Amino acid sequence: MIIASTSTIYGSDYLAYLFPELRIFLRDVKTVLFIPYARPNGISYTEYTRITKNAFAKISKEVVGIHQFENPKEAIEQAQAIFIGGGNTFELVNQLYKNDVLSVMKKVIDNGTSYIGTSAGGNICGVSMMTTNDMPIVYPPSFFTLGCLPFNINAHFMDPLPNSTHMGETRETRIKEFHVFNETPVLGLREGSWLRVIGNTIKLEGNLSARWFQPNQIPHEIESGSEFGN
Repeated sequence: MIIASTSTIYGSDYLAYLFPELRIFLRDVKTVLFIPYARPNGISYTEYTRITKNAFAKISKEVVGIHQFENPKEAIEQAQAIFIGGGNTFELVNQLYKNDVLSVMKKVIDNGTSYIGTSAGGNICGVSMMTTNDMPIVYPPSFFTLGCLPFNINAHFMDPLPNSTHMGETRETRIKEFHVFNETPVLGLREGSWLRVIGNTIKLEGNLSARWFQPNQIPHEIESGSEFGN
């Protein structure tokens, strides 16, 4: 699995910063199954798939959208690789449950199908989606997600700006609120960082450290290149 905080970093094209990693990760893959359910900015599945198709073409990979199949379960079972991009995590999870594909996706990933998730597509890799930053625009049947990681992801994690006059909650404050009621550890994944997951090995990649939160403990930094979370 490749699990990234974001699809796009500042000054770069869609997915471009991940291309060196994806060329290696997908070296034996010809076609990627794209699941466009998160719909960033409310765009259509067709438009989201077109954007993704154009991006993957730059590393010579074909893309097909899951909405183009009559049977989404079969599409996942037969996929060489799966990609879920950013958007609204509530709607993404809602559609995964509506189409009854969450359990089959977990099964094929456990059996070795390559998975790439960015932003919302990364949020669902944890125990639950409860540490997403997104607005609850729909109400999914459950907040529990793939559970491929033994912790939750907070994508787009941001540190407080030293001179900011903003008086609202920081990301760290919200994660502390989560830990009043939940025991699941949370990884604050900064922009441009990603996880490489092979078997039981989880490694942080990218130029930045990540912030690790556990209930009733002081948060600490995980340095890039470190293995953790097992």
